[in-house]
Amino acid sequence: MLLLVVFLALPTAAKAQSHLTDHDATTHDMFTEVMTFAQESKLYKEPFAYIVKKVGERFMGLPWVEGLLDRSAEESLVVDLTQFDCVLYVETVLALARGIAIEDYSYDAFVRNLESLRYRSGRMEGYCSRLHYFTEWIADNEARGVVSNTTASFGGVPLQKRLTFMSEHRSSYPRMADDDSLFQGIQSMEESLAGMRHVHIPQDHIRSIYPHLNSGDIVATSTHVAGLDVSHVGFAYRHGADEVGFLHASKNGGVKVSPDLANYVKSNGIQIGIIVARPLPPK
Repeated sequence: MLLLVVFLALPTAAKAQSHLTDHDATTHDMFTEVMTFAQESKLYKEPFAYIVKKVGERFMGLPWVEGLLDRSAEESLVVDLTQFDCVLYVETVLALARGIAIEDYSYDAFVRNLESLRYRSGRMEGYCSRLHYFTEWIADNEARGVVSNTTASFGGVPLQKRLTFMSEHRSSYPRMADDDSLFQGIQSMEESLAGMRHVHIPQDHIRSIYPHLNSGDIVATSTHVAGLDVSHVGFAYRHGADEVGFLHASKNGGVKVSPDLANYVKSNGIQIGIIVARPLPPK
């Protein structure tokens, strides 16, 4: 599964509220269930990594669905707790966890957090403001103190990449396939990322960094596909003293834990390593 991600921004949180989609009773029920669990468990007292892990577990077994963010003709803030693609799953879990950590259990806070994660500079301002390439997602959220890219400190090595996949595969993106203004916006975005430095942990070295990984660390799989940085994303999941799995929304089985991260990466021929970003507790 290729992670074909591009991100844009919203003007205000109020406008984000007015653009909600998939905002149905089941999503509200799921939101209430998660927040009730968080309050009864007093999750806010726990380390942030533990909060992320426990929230992520609440969605185990829910289905993976492709293209959820691109079903509307206009950019809107998709909110759905019933089905996920891999990026939507990561964003949803983090948005919920950030509210729980500061004891803000409101739906409005969740929506604001979701918008902030998904869009450049935290604001939705159309299709091109969405953070489509996940390395830009990491960089943009790192600049705002949401995550820390720990790949280099874990022994990461340079990965030569020029992000051009979207513009070179225009027909694969229905929203911009016949829209020249969106296509030009994506080209401009890719040009702005031309100087970005890419670092990853090669797949043969993943097991050696297990001692450094926390449950809840964001793990993105780097890929050899030309013009593309990342093919999949999820969370590290510690389930033993020396065992690290991968909690993710998978095309095969929905939200689940693949028992060994290193084996998972090696199992897919387009994956060549990982990029790790550590979620930071909200201030």
